[in-house]
Amino acid sequence: MVNKNSIPQLNNEVKIKIGLIGDAQVGKTSLMVKYVQNVFDEEYTQTLGVHYLERKINLGSTDVIFSIMDLGGQREFINMLPLVSNRAVAIIFLFDLTRPETLTSIREWYRQARGFNETAIPLLVGTKYDLLVNLDVAYQEEVSKTSMRYAQVMGAPLIFCSTASSINVQKIFKVVIAKAFNLTLRIPEIKDIGDPLLIYKTLGNQPQRQSADYSEHARCRQPEQIRNMTSEH
Repeated sequence: MVNKNSIPQLNNEVKIKIGLIGDAQVGKTSLMVKYVQNVFDEEYTQTLGVHYLERKINLGSTDVIFSIMDLGGQREFINMLPLVSNRAVAIIFLFDLTRPETLTSIREWYRQARGFNETAIPLLVGTKYDLLVNLDVAYQEEVSKTSMRYAQVMGAPLIFCSTASSINVQKIFKVVIAKAFNLTLRIPEIKDIGDPLLIYKTLGNQPQRQSADYSEHARCRQPEQIRNMTSEH
């Protein structure tokens, strides 16, 4: 829940474009569908090109529309990367926690996406946390520490999630809102190895240059806090 008295009374609509980027079968479409439609499909469906969904949330008198674009992870769709990256307020880089090679691929995805958009807020998201917990403890520690190093270099918050088990799905987009509008998020960080990491204060705390899509709204007087944004729905 959001304290509506703390939200600036803008009486308008803000659209936030978010790109989802990463290798094939890391769970980009699953995350988008889970967040927008609250549905999880265990059967894999390949994204051909770009998949697009919207979700509207209300903050005070302002409607915030998440315009989410998911790029197919096959290299044949790399020519569509500008469509997903250009003018995005945030780019979420996803990797499969059970497949370390998908984390290694983030280097190239990040490099190419940054070539089209230098101002987007980056987030690094590890998917399929529900499967990670069944793997060897040493592997869990290795992938957690490696992803922390990647997030540090990227200047990105790090979040482990599970769409199948509804872990940290909503919180990913709450972090986007907080970073985009420079709001204080009241969600406890999770830093212990083996737990679903949620690190957004010590990682990804660098000032971001605002994109043209939301800079006018961000210049309005912003609330000091968004309270009670702690529950996972």
